[in-house]
Amino acid sequence: MPASKSELLRASPRMFDSGVMDALSRVHPAVPVIIFVPVIAVLGVLGLAQLAVLPFLGLLAGGYMMWTLFEYWLHRLVFHFEPEEGIGARLHWIIHGVHHDHPNDPLRLVMPPSVSVPLGGLIIGLFYLAFGTSVAPALGAGFVSGYLVYDMTHYYLHHFRARGRLGRLLRELHMRHHFQDDTRGFGISAPYWDAAFRTLPKRGSRAPTEPAATVSPGAAGRSTLGRSLIKGQSAASAGRSQEKNPWQHPTSTGS
Repeated sequence: MPASKSELLRASPRMFDSGVMDALSRVHPAVPVIIFVPVIAVLGVLGLAQLAVLPFLGLLAGGYMMWTLFEYWLHRLVFHFEPEEGIGARLHWIIHGVHHDHPNDPLRLVMPPSVSVPLGGLIIGLFYLAFGTSVAPALGAGFVSGYLVYDMTHYYLHHFRARGRLGRLLRELHMRHHFQDDTRGFGISAPYWDAAFRTLPKRGSRAPTEPAATVSPGAAGRSTLGRSLIKGQSAASAGRSQEKNPWQHPTSTGS
């Protein structure tokens, strides 16, 4: 019996032959909170030990804004760099294509610690090199806080019924990125950068009732690639083009 549409979107295909590697590609959404809240606390204590409250808060806000800009360009330039074939295509599918093929996979929505921890360590190290020990902790605390807001926002938009005007707007913009035009809508937690760089999803029309008719060529290409890379998962990948209205909240999760 064919899988339901919601099951196809929630499918979690095997990504690696190695069981260990495949397990590491799946992350419970609580993991970033467990790892990075203590990091933010330590950086905050270090920052407050060297700065007055107002300068600390200003740098904290500055670090947060640095993350939002980083988020936009990481999503636009790295996650959506889409080679057609070879190792580049394989890497793209692992990094981000699988998420577009199976956007409601609950264990592949937050960034794996195998990526986020080294990346975060590198950025904070660069802050220390560039700004010194008095400024770097506050900037780092703001940057890591921004990352955590992004990861939790991303999970929320896919798995919970968005509440309030802001929540509904963020969800609509992100679903348009997934199902209407993936060359727009790169700022998941900070869509103001899409406004600044003229990549806001177009909202002139109502939500499409048949996303397959409006999925961009790049999005469709990812499903083809996913089918060619994952043995035994062709039905799950192919189902993306038959998905229901993406603005309809998934009935299988959330509250």
